[in-house]
Amino acid sequence: PPPLPPPSAMLTSRAPALCTALRRATPGGLASFHSSARRCRAARVAVVLSGCGVYDGTEIHEASAVLVHLSRGGAEVQMYAPDVPQMHVIDHSKGQPAEAESRNVLVESARIARGKITSLAKLTTADHDAVIFPGGFGAAKNLSTFAVDGKDCKVNREVERVLKDFHKAGKPIGLCCISPVLAAKVLSGAEVTVGHEEEEGGKWPYAGTAGAIKELGAKHCVKEVTISFPAHVDTKNKVVTTPAFMCETALHHIFDGIGAMVKNVLKLTGK
Repeated sequence: PPPLPPPSAMLTSRAPALCTALRRATPGGLASFHSSARRCRAARVAVVLSGCGVYDGTEIHEASAVLVHLSRGGAEVQMYAPDVPQMHVIDHSKGQPAEAESRNVLVESARIARGKITSLAKLTTADHDAVIFPGGFGAAKNLSTFAVDGKDCKVNREVERVLKDFHKAGKPIGLCCISPVLAAKVLSGAEVTVGHEEEEGGKWPYAGTAGAIKELGAKHCVKEVTISFPAHVDTKNKVVTTPAFMCETALHHIFDGIGAMVKNVLKLTGK
């Protein structure tokens, strides 16, 4: 048989036919074919951290789960934290305050962000399609005073601004573990979940938080932490919450529950 022409020649010879086929398959021609690809832009998501470590900052497993699921969902992520002192420092090996130590929330959050962290004061809705707050006691100690003041807590002014700005812009807000108290305090009438409302023999050790959420004027929705029923979506306010470590359960359940939260946040962005 005669030798085949080189691939470059074959591609050149077939280019006109390929272009014709693309025009016929795309009603608006090649221009619309390319513009439709541009419309598939990745969702831009801000993740707000509160330090590094469950007892005085961000719960590290939750932050990691959020970042993994955002990566899997194709999102572009930027991490933020307030540039303020921590309420206190906990020696995690003892579960007790380290009285002589003081740390900065932004500096500690940089550990999780691998150095790529920005002051929360620079976070704007114009730059992002959604915002997510992982849990950990830092949300109740550094992003707010909930750990000390309960329903009478105050929320960090930049955290309050961000929540209100995203809500006003109609952009989704994701929160897990204890961080839904932030939305309960700032967003009037929001629906959130921190899991169950009874301790159930220690399975839900922080169940009392549900009562405080109701006292704040928010609606608490009982949810499981498992993948079958792990997240609550407040479609009116575009607030998505999941219990995470509010429940004493296997780590993979928490990971999957956070995945459901992230998936719903990304869905609400419309990207």
